[in-house]
This record gives sequence, C-alpha cells and structure tokens, in this order.
Amino acid sequence: MKLIHCADIHLGSKMDSRLPSERAEERRRELRATFSSMVGYAADNGVSVIILAGDVFDCDRPLKKDKEFFYSVVKNNPQIDFLYLRGNHDKLQSYTESLENLKTFSDEWTEYRYGRICVSGAELTKENNSLLYSSLKLDDRNVNIVVMHGLAGSADGKDEINLKKLRDRGIDYLALGHLHSFSSGKLDGRGVYAYSGCPEGRGFDEEGEKGFILLDVSVSVRAEFIPFSRRTVRIAEFDVSSAADDYEVYAAVKRGLKFNKRDIVRVVLQGEIGFDNLNLDRETEKRLESEGYYYLEVKDETVHRLDLSAYEKDISLKGEFVRTVLGSADISPADKREIISLGLKALEGGEIEI
Repeated sequence: MKLIHCADIHLGSKMDSRLPSERAEERRRELRATFSSMVGYAADNGVSVIILAGDVFDCDRPLKKDKEFFYSVVKNNPQIDFLYLRGNHDKLQSYTESLENLKTFSDEWTEYRYGRICVSGAELTKENNSLLYSSLKLDDRNVNIVVMHGLAGSADGKDEINLKKLRDRGIDYLALGHLHSFSSGKLDGRGVYAYSGCPEGRGFDEEGEKGFILLDVSVSVRAEFIPFSRRTVRIAEFDVSSAADDYEVYAAVKRGLKFNKRDIVRVVLQGEIGFDNLNLDRETEKRLESEGYYYLEVKDETVHRLDLSAYEKDISLKGEFVRTVLGSADISPADKREIISLGLKALEGGEIEI
C-alpha cells in the first residue's frame, strides 16, 4: 500500500508581505495547482491514502474559494482517502462539509485501519498536551503510523511534541507537520519521525526544495521525499570585496548565479567595498532583471572599507561621529566598525537596515 504524507499547504496564504502583489496572487494560484498536481500524482501512482498533517489552510476561517477548491479536489478523487489532522493555523472552520473520503481527527486519538496498516492521530490542545501520550494504544503486530502537528522535542506543550513519550510505543512512522522543511530522524529502534515540509516555498524563510513524502508500506515503512514544488526559493551569498565598482559587483553575481530561471531568488551582497555606492542593491537588482528570473531581489549587507585614521583630525560631523564611537570603551572593535560603517552610510544619505 502507498500513502502520501504532506503538511503545511497553507491554502489562502497572502504572500503580499513577501512578494509584489501580482506575483503574490500568481503564487496563491500556483499553491492550489501544486496541491491538485500532488493529488494527481497520487492517483497516477496507486496511492490510496493522503495524510494531511496540519495547516491545510493558512487561517482558521479560510476564504470560500479555498475551501471550495479543497473540497472539490477531495470529492473528485473518491478512490483516495484524505486523512486531515488540523494544525495551529486551521483549528476552527477549516472543514464544514462531510465527505466519505475526507476523514478527520480530534483532540483524542482517532484510528483508521487499512488491513494491517493503522493510522492514528490526535490534535494537540492546551488541555490535552501532557495527558495525550499515555492514552495512545497501539498493537505491535500492526504497521503503526501516527500523525501529529507541532514542534518535536522533549517538552509538553500546546504546539510541542514530546518525542521521549512516543518512544518504544510501537510506532513505525511518525508523520509530523509544523516545520516547513523536510527533515527526519530515528524515533527509537523500531520507528522514525519525519516532517514533510510545505509543498511550496512562500518566502525567503522557506528556502530550498519542497514537496511531500511517499510512503511504501509492506512489512515495514519505506519513506522517500519527493521534490514537487513549481518554484524553489533560493538565497545566494556573494562576497564582493574584490569588486572595484558597482558594475563589477553585477558581473560577479551574474557569473555565480546558476539557479533555474523559474526560481525565486535573493542575492545577498557581503564583504567590504572601497567605493561609494549608496544604492548598490538597487543598481545590481536593476541590471539582473534582464536575466529573466521569476522574482529576484538583492540585499546589500556590504560595509565600507574604512580608513579610520583619515577621520582622526577631520573637523566635520563625520569626524566627530567616528571619534566618539572609537572612544567608547564598552563597544567591541568589531561592533565599532559596523556602527561606524552604518553611521557613515546614513550620514551620506543611504538607506540602512537595523
């Protein structure tokens, strides 16, 4: 039997704070399309069950169009069971329609059986988070899959999963949601745990390959991460200390960028530069627009190469500022250079990020 473990789809995610408005709307459509394509993959590859380990929707009260889309996909794939466990984003009105192949969980352990395969899940709350573990009863003769949503660790809490209390309980595979990148590890001698991550990176805090986990179950569980996103969020750092001017910065970045043109890219400029350019990020970004990336932004983290001795006797606001910082006994040398660099940039009229 084959199953898919996915989570953190976040249908309806605004994305406006992460992308320009026209790109944000397109990414919302692509997020729905990726979910639909994943279900198509399941249908084409003999997958019988899709485990949704929380946060199908981005908020407790999803938009009507997102709910209708989700129900339509479920309804039009009656051969697949959708096991939907709510996460911290979609606790309230995420499902209101009863469908035979949409099976849900609650704050108590709920079990769905497929021959020897047993899928159990429970939603963490403020009231049940410390008592839930002792009520989990599994038959060692089954292949046991457990579904939860939260941060795996060694503590009890509303959105925390205590892995210590799940060891030696007969779990073969612990399907988790909440973290937006794929990761996995050993639970005990018998079982493993895994986060599927989100299916699409929505911003630069969700970098790297995204997708779902395909589970192939016979005597045991074989898990394989399937990269599936339409676009990948990438961050590339460039040390441009050797550049003589802003054009050389652009040329160095252009040579170093090797990503797919469909990707969402952030270029981070680092190092010390010896030339004045108050808008290095904007100039570099403007030149790179012709490279044809779906979305590309440049973040300038460079500092000016400073000859502090030049300011020792400089009778100016800049000189007074530099001398004041250098004379501060409670600031480290490294911090002094950063403060001076940012201060001089501000005094020259440049934009700074704190």
